[in-house]
Amino acid sequence: GAELKTQTEAGQIRVGGFMTMKDRPCKVSAVSTSKTGKHGHAKCNFTAIDIFNGKKYEDIIPSTHTAYVPTIVRKEYTLTDIQEDGYLCLMDDEGNTREDVTLPPYPENFGREIETAFKSGKMLSLTLVSAMGHDQITAMKEEAE
Repeated sequence: GAELKTQTEAGQIRVGGFMTMKDRPCKVSAVSTSKTGKHGHAKCNFTAIDIFNGKKYEDIIPSTHTAYVPTIVRKEYTLTDIQEDGYLCLMDDEGNTREDVTLPPYPENFGREIETAFKSGKMLSLTLVSAMGHDQITAMKEEAE
């Protein structure tokens, strides 16, 4: 099976890259490196935003220590239906279906936007991001008929 995360040296992680913090997949928004003290390693200060709920995390890791990078998989699906309980019926290009994904809880009104657009008869393509054992819809675009 695919690894949930891979290892890298903390000093290799850049802004815009991804890392795990508190076992959550995060996108790095700021990195600063402090100079080496008399006895030690340069330290990297990371600020990163959880890709699924927008929470901000901060961490300090010596630059030569191991940091973890989440394995992130994006896949496009066509939305075919929305169940009463908020579960989505999704179909990929090969015709495989999924019904185990709910309307996204984050950002706040995104789930409602998807529902409104779908109910108004629009054909929607949704981007499903999978990371650290969690699947969530992160983007929507209208499909050309």
